[in-house]
Amino acid sequence: MTKIIALAATARDRAGKGTARATRREGRIPAVIYGNKEAPLMISLDSTKFTRELHRPGFFTHLFDIELDGTKHRVLARDVQLDPVYDRPLHADFLRVSDTTEISIKVPVEFANADTCPGLKRGGVLNVVRHDIEVYARANNIPEKIVIDLAGADVGASIHISAVKLPEGVRPTIDDRDFTVVTIATPSAGVEAAADTAA
Repeated sequence: MTKIIALAATARDRAGKGTARATRREGRIPAVIYGNKEAPLMISLDSTKFTRELHRPGFFTHLFDIELDGTKHRVLARDVQLDPVYDRPLHADFLRVSDTTEISIKVPVEFANADTCPGLKRGGVLNVVRHDIEVYARANNIPEKIVIDLAGADVGASIHISAVKLPEGVRPTIDDRDFTVVTIATPSAGVEAAADTAA
């Protein structure tokens, strides 16, 4: 079950850069709730609480219950604009969802059993091709992470999406090929791949 986080909001009367700046001066983050064939709602959120949630793992895969004037709106964060200098949130976009809403979402990949992976024990290098996987999922069934088991992977092994156990009802958005998620490269190949990435 997807984690649901409660946030309290207040309404904003007007849009525009001047109003948004005034909202931020008051210690709040301007935001908008849209979607589900309803009119957009302009809101503001407490800056401290919002920033704390933003920096917790899984921010974009958790659901939020935003309470506005006694009404709760079930939403998913879709975009956060950050200050290019100070990296502080400037604005947030939330999408209304229901239990039956199916959306595409990027879910982070996590690796298990790296300490017992034969390929890594023999000096192989973990070459992560995809740090997240975009999937279709119902809003109430978004996985917090996708776990890749490295227990049996040796040097030269490639783990493709077909070998990854996804939760029931969750499927990759790319369905026309069996794409690679991670490989165990030989040490020299891993150094070359890292150099290519840096270049």
